Amino acid sequence: MTVVDNEPITFDVDAAEGFLRMFHIAHPEAGPVGPRLAEVREEIAATGTYRHTTHELAYGARIALRDSGWCTSGVPWRRLKVRDLRGFRNAAAVAGECVEHLRLATNGGEIRPLVTVFAPDTPTAPGPCIWNEQLVRYAGYGDGAGDRRYRAFTDSVQGMGWRPPATPGRFDLLPLVVETAHEGAKLFAIPPDVVHEVLLEHPELPWFGRLGLRWHAVPVITNMRLTIGGVTYPAAPFNSWFVGSEIGARSLADENAYGAARPVAEALGLDTSTERSLWRDRAVVELNRAVLHSFDLAEVTITDHHAESLHRLSWLRSRQRHSGNRPAFRLDPAAARRARAGGP
Repeated sequence: MTVVDNEPITFDVDAAEGFLRMFHIAHPEAGPVGPRLAEVREEIAATGTYRHTTHELAYGARIALRDSGWCTSGVPWRRLKVRDLRGFRNAAAVAGECVEHLRLATNGGEIRPLVTVFAPDTPTAPGPCIWNEQLVRYAGYGDGAGDRRYRAFTDSVQGMGWRPPATPGRFDLLPLVVETAHEGAKLFAIPPDVVHEVLLEHPELPWFGRLGLRWHAVPVITNMRLTIGGVTYPAAPFNSWFVGSEIGARSLADENAYGAARPVAEALGLDTSTERSLWRDRAVVELNRAVLHSFDLAEVTITDHHAESLHRLSWLRSRQRHSGNRPAFRLDPAAARRARAGGP
């Protein structure tokens, strides 16, 4: 099945000009904007689009990440590494470089923020797209094992030929699905050796480790579209680092994900027969403590939700009004559905 959007692209010249003026204001060393605008207008008239310079691409990607709200505290966005791989359109090449992105970003636990930009949409061909929500996601099975959020996605990739381990587990790596207009959707295994996982233990509860919980080290967002000056890059994986509560409260505690809050509460001897005992709240606190403790123990970069709250408040205060000319990472509804259901 192919779900790449093949609708003709109507180029927004105003967005291109707005971005280029923004870039030249930020980079006076690039010279006056007039000659660049004339060059871009000619290129758009001839081809229906234009190509960013390496510096324009890097600036646009950094601004998009800074303004997206996904940039966690401590990320030096001005020095964010941008990998320019706009020549990559084939699925296997895109998948291979996604794996390399994960390898570089992991950096032995000292997480390195990265953006990798693949081929853009053009009037003649859409760029490649990635179905997965994040590069590393765990399978969910019909019997309730694994990450329940991805049961439909797991069923879909099994229908496409993916086979889980002979004995399915709770943390089986899902394949990467890369789709191109000329190849359709292709599956690629994520090599386990590039996925740095942290085994979770608690600073005070010795039995916690026996729950067998763990999580991967790097959140690489893979299904958001990067738009810079009217040019759209449908595959532009990026990462910063985890906020502890994303793992403890959302992925592990949530009944629709791993449902780990109940076994933790039962091990703590809490009354789980009624929500008024607040057993769930107490269990989530211990899960979040375990995540932060374990990542710190493993020397893997992570931040906590209190630091992030202060960071987000500062970001909201300084955030500029929305403008269609500003670079942005965006998630369209079709990509959101595809990341969970595995299809159109």
